[in-house]
Amino acid sequence: MRIAYIINSVEGGGAALPVPSIARVLAEAGATVRVFALTRRDGRALAAMEAAGLAPCVRDGGDKDHAQALRWLLRELRAWHATHLWTSLSRATALGLLAGPRLGLPVLCWQHAAFLKPWNLRLLRALQPRAKLWVADSQTVAGFMKDRLGIRPERIATWPIYAVDPRMPVARAWQPGQVLRIGSLGRLHPVKGYDVLIEALAWLRQNGFTAPVRWTLDIAGEGSERGALEAQAKAARIGDIRLPGYAEDPKRFLATRHLYVQPSRSEGFCIAAHEGLTAGLPVIASSVGELVHSVRPFETGWLCPPESPAALAEILRQALSYPSRLADMGQASRRDMLARFSPANFARAGTAICERIAPPPV
Repeated sequence: MRIAYIINSVEGGGAALPVPSIARVLAEAGATVRVFALTRRDGRALAAMEAAGLAPCVRDGGDKDHAQALRWLLRELRAWHATHLWTSLSRATALGLLAGPRLGLPVLCWQHAAFLKPWNLRLLRALQPRAKLWVADSQTVAGFMKDRLGIRPERIATWPIYAVDPRMPVARAWQPGQVLRIGSLGRLHPVKGYDVLIEALAWLRQNGFTAPVRWTLDIAGEGSERGALEAQAKAARIGDIRLPGYAEDPKRFLATRHLYVQPSRSEGFCIAAHEGLTAGLPVIASSVGELVHSVRPFETGWLCPPESPAALAEILRQALSYPSRLADMGQASRRDMLARFSPANFARAGTAICERIAPPPV
């Protein structure tokens, strides 16, 4: 098999950064894999892909020129002699489902989101019969595929997108007298809910809560909401919030935290929060996507309704009031991640999918 792995961009983020690990499993199952990216964006995922030998082919174009992108994709796929198309995210999936039938090639679609904009939802519902197989990155997304995209269960496989790195540094436990360091990793985008987090912290201040320890919050990421979030924090007179920019070494960033917060409005799997759990951090997360299954309330963290500053504020009050219990919760988080998302489990799920799509022996 020559699998053309079609992605939206080589932007650093949850969908692109795991590509080398995914491609390695496909290669170990006997496939040759090459990445085709519809646009570049920040290019932060390129180095890891190149180091993995994926020779990414990146189009010199934008996010909205779909007709030009389809022509480019057809040309490149013919030249590379692809035998299978593997797509990721809505734009790449839609174009892959248009290109595959034209080229007579089977298409496998990996869905990462349990929420789609109305137009994308209608488009993928219309195109979904063209796919040979749909791959969900979590049980939550598998349910979304069945219920919202109308895909029959026998055409769905589940491959959790996350494999733990057993060598990942473990966060050190908070000690009395230390500043309690809260962290989050994500795009500065409305879907991540950082405005809700700041509003929750402001709510605590307005209602007279004084934490028994000094705390800081670092939100590591870049995006269009930076200015708005900085202005919101300033207006709320919260001086312990920092936006340090994109984390080049997210594992090191997590290892310096004591608590992780993921206040998202919507998620699929959410690799960042799972890495926080793997680093030995308790996680406060919105009850969205796979986080509902991965964060165990009062054992490995807390869950709260999305877009509810008051509910999030109450959970933050609990966490900040009793910092000495965070370490035990974090140890439980790491044990759970190591058991559920081991590299062996990751490889096993990917190999099973390859066996389903491989051509029969001649």
